Amino acid sequence: MKQLVVLRLYENKLSGDIPLELGECSGLKELLLGANVFQGSIPSSFGSLKSLEFLDLSRNNLSGTIPAELRKLSILKSLNLSFNHLHGEVPIGGVFSNITGLSLYGNDYLCGGTPELKLPACPVIHLKKPKKPLHLKVILIIVVTGAFLCSLVLIIILHMIKKPKWLSSANSFEDRLLMVSYGELYEATSGFSSTKLIGRGSFGSVYKGTLRCFNKPIAVKVLNLQTHGASKSFVAECRALATVRHRNLVKILTCCSSIDYKGADFKALVFEFMPNESLENWLHKDQQHSESENKNLNLIQRLDVAIDVAQALDYLHNDSEEGNASREQATSSTVKGTIGYIAPEYGMCGGISAEGDIYSYGILLLEMIVGRKPTDSIFSENLSLKMMCKMALPEGLIEQVDPHLLVQSDDTYKEALVSLAKIGVACSSELPGELTGIKDVIVELLAIKRRLSCPQGITIVTQN
Repeated sequence: MKQLVVLRLYENKLSGDIPLELGECSGLKELLLGANVFQGSIPSSFGSLKSLEFLDLSRNNLSGTIPAELRKLSILKSLNLSFNHLHGEVPIGGVFSNITGLSLYGNDYLCGGTPELKLPACPVIHLKKPKKPLHLKVILIIVVTGAFLCSLVLIIILHMIKKPKWLSSANSFEDRLLMVSYGELYEATSGFSSTKLIGRGSFGSVYKGTLRCFNKPIAVKVLNLQTHGASKSFVAECRALATVRHRNLVKILTCCSSIDYKGADFKALVFEFMPNESLENWLHKDQQHSESENKNLNLIQRLDVAIDVAQALDYLHNDSEEGNASREQATSSTVKGTIGYIAPEYGMCGGISAEGDIYSYGILLLEMIVGRKPTDSIFSENLSLKMMCKMALPEGLIEQVDPHLLVQSDDTYKEALVSLAKIGVACSSELPGELTGIKDVIVELLAIKRRLSCPQGITIVTQN
């Protein structure tokens, strides 16, 4: 089959290793093997496919490292390796330097690559030099010193166990995260000053601050304990956030369960501060901001945000045991979200569910397309954000789209907007049983991005 030009086996149930012989199909321009159950490593023989323009191996069970040979494919426009179990260093050069044509989502153990990928640096392996034999006196000194240090550590631990009365009542999980006091957070935020306020919601308020023990700015989420169920929410959120490991989820640094200077209960979560402001600020900038600040997100950027959020939800729903356990422990009295984004079943005293998250995600997706909040003044009991988009689909949607997105008029661009709106409407269905699964959402979003990145498509199937 050396004359084969296009091979599309996407979304089947093919298993086993990817045949090495595919590397001999020198005429291949398009090879789509995504959404199967292939395992093993990516054949290094693919580096011989000099005519290859599109390669999709996403959503399989592939492992091992990414073959460096792939960077030699000079005309490779799109490489999708998302949602596998790949690890190790990402090559540099070729398609790996084309950030718009490369997708590596869902491989949590990759490192290196170009700075634009924002992957962690690969560990540097230092070769250990042969150790010289220690003199008997030196060994004796080390043993005695070690025994002294162990005794000292034991004394410190015993001293730390004697906690204030308000700490001893906390459960063992909270104890492990109680690292800062109310006074430290008070100082870090200038007394929780309004000038440090960066967000407010039904859960409480978020302040920017600086802690002496951290060399980076922090975000302090102070819970409103007057909200029914806030204390339970605090425990569940600490438990979940302390164990989740995903690049699209903000890492919790510590938490505080204490009393304030007035003797009232105080609970707060401390996160790493994200300097580029919130998505809300980018979508709905204040009128006082000038257009010259260029704070508008284009369609590709909004699509990337939608993909990142969907992948974080997929991790929490399907891959994080602690996230699932925390959801199961939550009750109908727990804080559930922000007005306008809360699923209808929550309003009817339903329990926390993955379907409720999907509903909120659908509303967010529509907000990014239309550029209007679900609580916008134009909406009422007879018209909602979802209803407006649903009635406008498909022909009338362009009239409702955020004007900042109307920069292109080609059919591929318009079809992408319509497809995104359809996903948003499907996700925000009022009947939980009709909601789209988050994994299906990710597949569709990646397909939309691929079409936008390669709008011309491939129509040749054979060659003479």
